[in-house]
Amino acid sequence: MPVTATPPHTHWGPDFAALRRADPELAGLVLAELERQSTGLQLIAAENFTSPAVLAALGSPLANKYAEGYPGARHHGGCEFVDLAERIAVDRAKALFGAEHANVQPHSGSSAVLAAYAALLRPGDTVLAMGLPQGGHLTHGSPSNFSGRWFDFVGYGVCRDTGLIDYAQVRALARKHRPQALVCGSISYPRHPDYAAFRDIADEVGAYLIADAAHPIGLIAGGAAPSPLPYADVVCATTHKVLRGPRGGLILCGARLAGRIDRAVFPFTQGGAQMHTVAAKAVAFGEAATPAFTAYAHQVVANARVLAAALAAEGLTVTTGGTDTHLITAEVTDFAMDAATARAALAACGIVLDTCGLPRAGGGVVHGLRLGTAAATTQGMGEAEMVRIAGLAAAALREGATEPGLREIRSAVRELVSAFPPYPAQPAS
Repeated sequence: MPVTATPPHTHWGPDFAALRRADPELAGLVLAELERQSTGLQLIAAENFTSPAVLAALGSPLANKYAEGYPGARHHGGCEFVDLAERIAVDRAKALFGAEHANVQPHSGSSAVLAAYAALLRPGDTVLAMGLPQGGHLTHGSPSNFSGRWFDFVGYGVCRDTGLIDYAQVRALARKHRPQALVCGSISYPRHPDYAAFRDIADEVGAYLIADAAHPIGLIAGGAAPSPLPYADVVCATTHKVLRGPRGGLILCGARLAGRIDRAVFPFTQGGAQMHTVAAKAVAFGEAATPAFTAYAHQVVANARVLAAALAAEGLTVTTGGTDTHLITAEVTDFAMDAATARAALAACGIVLDTCGLPRAGGGVVHGLRLGTAAATTQGMGEAEMVRIAGLAAAALREGATEPGLREIRSAVRELVSAFPPYPAQPAS
């Protein structure tokens, strides 16, 4: 896809002109993706828009540096400046979350969970985590993932009548199986976990408590969600999603486990750190420590609650009756279609979200929709826009595959998003 026009957003990529000259095909794809992000509603709960400063760090010469090891103890020379960058990232993460220790090197949330397991467990150990059909992550025991192959996972679930975590079941399973670790966290649970209850259960059976806070960590940073730090032995997280940083992982823990965690990240599960990403994490942690981010995090939750209520008013069945977080899950059975068909109809209108497994009140599993408000809130949208989004989404589901109706909704989506560009155009400097 050759590029013939001057990029309208010059500030997010300082050397985009070089890419256009060297590889116009790839430059065209970058611009096409920017166009997609800028003209549709990005409602995937795990996505967000990073700041231009984060993007600048990601595209910096730090990408050139090999830095196996940790600051002051690298296996390569020339690390004096990347050492400083990593120390800044660590110090900012510790201050932001009130942690005694932070490891900022994991390449992803899954890498962070892998390192936590490697630090605390041995192959064959029993682990109690949310069952995959109930909302658990691949790293919570999927047979296709390292977790399900190396460890013996037992899954807990939610109450059928409320959709809330069944803590009595968690305790009963813990007593029966005596796991070495208890994992709290999921990818599609819209309510705050009761970390104190999980800690009490873990203590009763002598288990480590691992909090997988990949989704709520940004809300925690902004004071819009309770922190697992006072309760969990190890907290694993991602730095994208609500936290609005680069794609990557993060591990927080107490000083007692610091050495074990660091050795589990390097050299056990990873080689050299991605120093451009580490520096971008430092930028994101700095941004998350500001009053503006605190206001943002609370607006994310306010928007999610309004969107959930508006979707319910449009006829979708919102699980647990609402949300405490950025995340909403809903059934579409009343629209006479499955979730995959619903997602395709919405995508045709420029409304991008995910499908997910949801427990059915009468037993079994249904496939629902999972969406979030982090990216739209970054764009500046508020409660009024959430009501509008719910109406557009419901209209798309009612239209189904009707092409003229979908085109009209697509036009309305473009009009709405045009008032909230993720990267407002700025003149070249």
